[in-house]
Amino acid sequence: MANPDRPAADTRSPSLARTALTIAALGVVYGDIGTSPIYTLQTIFSPDDPHPVPATPDNVLGVISLIIWSVTLIVTLMYVLFVLRADNDGEGGILSLITLIRRQAVPGSRRTKAVLAGLGIFGASLFFGDSVITPAISVLSAVEGLEIVNPSLANLTVPITAVIIVALFTAQKFGTAKVGRLFGPVMIAWFLTIGIAGLRGITQNPEVLKALSPTYAIGFLFGHFGIAFFSMAAVVLAITGAEALFADMGHFGRAAITRAWLILVFPAGLLNYLGQGALIIQNPANLSSPFFLLVPEWFRLPLVLLATAATVIASQAVITGAFSVAHQAVQLGYLPRLRITHTSDQAIGQIYVPWINWLLMFSVLTLVFTFRSSQRLAYAYGMAATGTITITTILFFYVARKGWNWPRWLVFGAGGVFFLLDLLFLSANLTKLVHGAWLPLLIAITAFTVMTTWQRGRAQVTSRREEEEGSLREFVDTLHTRQPEPVRVPGTAVFLNRGKDTTPLAMRANVEHNHVLHQHAVIVSIQTRPVPYVPPAERVVLDELGYADDGITHVTAWFGYMDEPDVPAALALICGTAPELPVSLGDASYFLSTIDLEIGDAPGMTRWRKRLFLATSGITADAADYFRLPRDQTVIIGSRIDV
Repeated sequence: MANPDRPAADTRSPSLARTALTIAALGVVYGDIGTSPIYTLQTIFSPDDPHPVPATPDNVLGVISLIIWSVTLIVTLMYVLFVLRADNDGEGGILSLITLIRRQAVPGSRRTKAVLAGLGIFGASLFFGDSVITPAISVLSAVEGLEIVNPSLANLTVPITAVIIVALFTAQKFGTAKVGRLFGPVMIAWFLTIGIAGLRGITQNPEVLKALSPTYAIGFLFGHFGIAFFSMAAVVLAITGAEALFADMGHFGRAAITRAWLILVFPAGLLNYLGQGALIIQNPANLSSPFFLLVPEWFRLPLVLLATAATVIASQAVITGAFSVAHQAVQLGYLPRLRITHTSDQAIGQIYVPWINWLLMFSVLTLVFTFRSSQRLAYAYGMAATGTITITTILFFYVARKGWNWPRWLVFGAGGVFFLLDLLFLSANLTKLVHGAWLPLLIAITAFTVMTTWQRGRAQVTSRREEEEGSLREFVDTLHTRQPEPVRVPGTAVFLNRGKDTTPLAMRANVEHNHVLHQHAVIVSIQTRPVPYVPPAERVVLDELGYADDGITHVTAWFGYMDEPDVPAALALICGTAPELPVSLGDASYFLSTIDLEIGDAPGMTRWRKRLFLATSGITADAADYFRLPRDQTVIIGSRIDV
């Protein structure tokens, strides 16, 4: 049976299907890294930088060479050649690396895995910081192009940016299924345009092609280390968005992402950086906006409009990524249940998480009105990217060594080179800590604290709840010896529970207080496997709980972390397949056990973390909606637990 959650099969010829997938990857994956040329060089040579880089010809060649070889090493070699191999059943992203490490197939002590998992959660937290900064800096940098077209429009930059951002986040609830078809062609036009613009700049000063030699990057780095080191805090802007290649792999596959990068994105980006370098060498006054000054004056307004469209696409990609990370964090137990809406029946990655959406919009607008320029935000932007890339490097090479048995010389050789390069970028960005680099760290620390607090508090509540619920097996045994016996009423009762070791509180209350039990009592436990999807054939596991004729059955419903936990749909797969199971769910009543939490004296968490845990529980989505239970057939029974 086909998985209804997966995209429909493509009936086109293989070559057309590959082309369509590559174009789609261009539209979603490369929006972020593809718009970096707008602001990277302008930021590096900005006179407002606390550690300015003099725009001498040698420095320009050194910076351009450093950009080219940083992109080559980190994006082309590290991500495209290595990291894209570390898929978790087709899905990518830093949380997928965590699940690979947590699997028993990857050797390592429990403590080591816990430390690496914590590191991965911090990396995911940095991605949330990236999701806040990317829309702000991307749209601001594009709209700032109006100042080149007409300087009198400078005062409108921030208001126009705010309007675009509000419109972008408001449109999220409609999904990107229809608009997404336009993303690929727009980004093709974008990359062709910036590539041609770069060629135009190169023809005016071909000397810039010397920067293709790594000797200029090495000479600049070691010959002028004091200048080069500080410049790397902005050079990293050229590789921001590299993590999107990995995060979006489940949507398009490794082959499509690789083709798009090698055929169009990588060449166009290099040409544009070289063209901007030629322009700056020719006249340092072009530093004011080298990207937009690459094109003739008559084409600058169209380029601003195209850049705005490209940056909106870049923002859309990272917003969708934040939705996906939040979804996976919920499934892995690091966040409470959030209301999640699938906006497309063709693409599983197109989801909408309202709470995350409005939180991001408020945060992005705050940044726009606070920083008011892309150059000021650039100092904050690099920290989020370098932190995520460094953590990805550590996790990847751990999986490569422990899980894939890569030889030590390759892991420590290649891994050491990439890690040292990552540390160099990270160290350079730490020098901008007081100039804005603190921002993504603050966002990441906040998200990390919320997620780890929720995981710890959830474990404590689960432990206390298990004490109150008691053993399910013992409870079922007592039903057969209980006097008087509970009255069996017609119909089906479905009790949602966390596992099959304990008794649902709603079921226990029904028997002990109402002295009744339905003819069919189905106890359902939802379990999440560390894989993206679980096929329908493996969705449900039955357990008669020791008795084949009492009408009481336990059902374990397995879902992947990218699956939608639809309980009625899972039960429909097994209706009538066993004597103890109902033929249909038309008359079923669904019982939920809810917990009211109160701050108590239980050990394990400080009081402020208990308050945070209770506050976080307040955003929990309604269980009936989350598990797709019919509202008019759902009964809720509550109890109280002190934490």
